[in-house]
Amino acid sequence: MSDKEVIKEDKPVETKEVDLIPKAPSKLAPRGIRTFTVFRAIDETGVSGDGVVIEGVALATGQCIIHWLYPPPRGGIAIFESMDDFIKVHIGPHPANNTIITFQDGEQLKFGDKNKEEASDEDS
Repeated sequence: MSDKEVIKEDKPVETKEVDLIPKAPSKLAPRGIRTFTVFRAIDETGVSGDGVVIEGVALATGQCIIHWLYPPPRGGIAIFESMDDFIKVHIGPHPANNTIITFQDGEQLKFGDKNKEEASDEDS
């Protein structure tokens, strides 16, 4: 050994739990996702079927990624600039489908003829 010895002591490192949570650098886009499913009571076009036909993700940036569960075995993927754009293209034009979007926290967005009737009955 050398004349100078380094003595290392094992000291417990004290950190607060908050310090351990990763923080996004300011140069990155916002992060976070919110998952959802799209349910159709009927399929007026006869293409993708009824029931849960889409699973998707809404990003913190506002963009929306959807995974069509049809055609099997892989379905298809589409990316939209916003949830509103997705709704304008795939839900709004088909009111007879009576579509329900359900988010992971239980929030639901209801679209279609039947859902409008139910909403007006509840308001009465």
